[in-house]
Amino acid sequence: MNLAPLRTRIKICGLKTVEDALIAARAGADTLGLVFHPRSPRCIDIEQALRIRDALPAFVGITALFMDDDASRVAEVVERLAPDVLQFHGAEDPAFCSRWGRPYIKAVAMGDSPDIEVFARRHPQARGFLLDSHAAGRQGGSGDTFDWSRIPSDFPHPLILAGGLNPQNVARAISAVRPWAVDVSSGVERERGVKDAVLIQQFCQEVFRADHPC
Repeated sequence: MNLAPLRTRIKICGLKTVEDALIAARAGADTLGLVFHPRSPRCIDIEQALRIRDALPAFVGITALFMDDDASRVAEVVERLAPDVLQFHGAEDPAFCSRWGRPYIKAVAMGDSPDIEVFARRHPQARGFLLDSHAAGRQGGSGDTFDWSRIPSDFPHPLILAGGLNPQNVARAISAVRPWAVDVSSGVERERGVKDAVLIQQFCQEVFRADHPC
């Protein structure tokens, strides 16, 4: 059956400032997603990423997100930032994803109705699979959900649920899917690429509430 945790981990993605990173850390985020894909409105440069990393308290990790980016760009981020986890959102093959000496997660484009179990077998070294609502070749962070009933109940790998999550629906999503973690970006923004402190706090509170209902 699905690897359901006793506590749902939280990833706040697309952070661009030290202030927002610390708000997310205080609210209860386990890891912060920093986007290095240059066509994303949430893309961050390496210098700002280093400032965020150096400001974080203990036990809050960094996940570096790429989407079909050049090997040189991935290498620079790995060498200088030393992220805890790499996230690959494009058509990267297993050899590319695993060559960096870092744990990685692979995004699954649920907009294409893939066979999730077949996809997972292609990436045996992945530490988890992030299910997002976009189609292949498109960026995440669209704010759209997908049909959660398409997720196999016996999926044997850590599952990170993304795609259209927000403070209003994340508790329902956790109840329906029991994911290892939830991932949010646009759902905690007041405008595209700009995070909202209140929404971040509300999102994390709703995750805690789903894990420990009254």
